[in-house]
Amino acid sequence: MTQERQDTAGMPPATPAAAPATLDRQDARVSVGAGGVGGAVADFGRRVRSGDLGPLPVVVGLVIIAVIFQALNPVFLTSTNLVNLLYDSAAVGTISLGIVLVLILGEIDLSVGSLSGLSSAFLGVLWVNQGWPVLLAIGAAMLSGALIGLLYGVVFTRFGMPSFVVTLAGLLAFLGLQLQLLGSQGSINLPYGTALVTFGQQQFLPPVVAYVFAVLAAGVVLFTGLRNKRERQRANLSHTSTQVLVVRAVALLVLFALAVWYLNRDNGVPWMFMLFVIAVVVANYALTRTSWGRHMFAVGGSVEAARRAGINVKRVYLSAFVLTGLLAATGGVLSASRLASSSQSAGTGDVNLNAIAAAVIGGTSLFGGRGSAWSALLGILVIQSISNGLTLLNLSSAPRFMITGGVLALAVLIDSLARRSRVSHGRA
Repeated sequence: MTQERQDTAGMPPATPAAAPATLDRQDARVSVGAGGVGGAVADFGRRVRSGDLGPLPVVVGLVIIAVIFQALNPVFLTSTNLVNLLYDSAAVGTISLGIVLVLILGEIDLSVGSLSGLSSAFLGVLWVNQGWPVLLAIGAAMLSGALIGLLYGVVFTRFGMPSFVVTLAGLLAFLGLQLQLLGSQGSINLPYGTALVTFGQQQFLPPVVAYVFAVLAAGVVLFTGLRNKRERQRANLSHTSTQVLVVRAVALLVLFALAVWYLNRDNGVPWMFMLFVIAVVVANYALTRTSWGRHMFAVGGSVEAARRAGINVKRVYLSAFVLTGLLAATGGVLSASRLASSSQSAGTGDVNLNAIAAAVIGGTSLFGGRGSAWSALLGILVIQSISNGLTLLNLSSAPRFMITGGVLALAVLIDSLARRSRVSHGRA
């Protein structure tokens, strides 16, 4: 991965707003005249054939995984097991959300596992050993990740050291610092029954609150869809019909309500997983509705074109690395609260690889310029479903690593083929 990427499309430099407008006009030529649900289905088929797959492969994969593991072990789709699955997804999913940001830029952070383990060690040492207030200890642990991310960004932008190398060095260095902090103790048990540990193990949304979140989510989807429709109408561009937007919102409401009802048959929706979802929603808004997000995709698509368009490329890189470090440290805090301990094994093992694999499997391109915050959510559900299902079957780690590796390779293959299709259809 190189810092300087040329605009291979051969197009003249344009402002960040000009490129989306060009794509919108292309979409308009394709879908003008299509209306209603039937038109939306036809337009979806055209986008899939042109390589714009969106979350379709991940959703299909989740369905296949659920069907296979449910057939092998009826416990898999029980509400109790799904609640545990969501709990276990939150920490690594939060780390994966940071990976999405650097992948959009066409870069990588190989040290997120070590950063999460280091923040976990900081939390245990400061809170338990040094007697700091828990909130202050959490803040210091999260700040450590942000500062390390800033260090990466400075080294990358100022000295041109590839992100692969600088973060690989960080992986080793900060793993050593984690081991040094914990010393001969090896692990620090967090006080059981405290708010942080309870949050990581026993706190769930009240049923009424969970249903309110479901209604709000469907309402936000409908509101944003109607707002986008009005904006595209004013610009004389193709737009989704009101009928399709209403059908989509109602379908999501039914899906969310059924999910909440089913999870409430056990303990309900974990607050820790809900915190992860909120982080995904905030990141999605920042990537899709702010100038910072548009600049992220512009830099990921072509660094030189973005620079010529007046974008502060250095600032974009710095912000991405800082947020990646912050989210990795937050994942470490969540993991410590889930396990009620800070240990030398925190952040090691497959944490690093699962976080990166989840972002890629969820649909974020390794080539830069394409991705979504939802990739972290969808990808970690795939990873955790495989791990959970194999655990229920009492299989060792060997098949889990092999299956996860196969799914990752398949996701990259689909991304590569979809990218070729988009290029051939003029949608790259």
